[in-house]
Amino acid sequence: MMAWKTLAWVAVAFVLLLTGTVMVFEAFDRNSNSASDTIRPFVITMAPVWAVAIAAARVLLRSDRN
Repeated sequence: MMAWKTLAWVAVAFVLLLTGTVMVFEAFDRNSNSASDTIRPFVITMAPVWAVAIAAARVLLRSDRN
């Protein structure tokens, strides 16, 4: 059975990740002249962050099947 404490911490981390993602997008969008000036650097910056976050959540939430 999964510990509720672990699930709660993963949920808090997810909310913080969403907040940080919005803040990064706003930072890139502040001085851009076109959509490509915003989207390309945003994806290059945030894709690895989300990949690591998803991998970490999978490790924390997986059940031991031994």
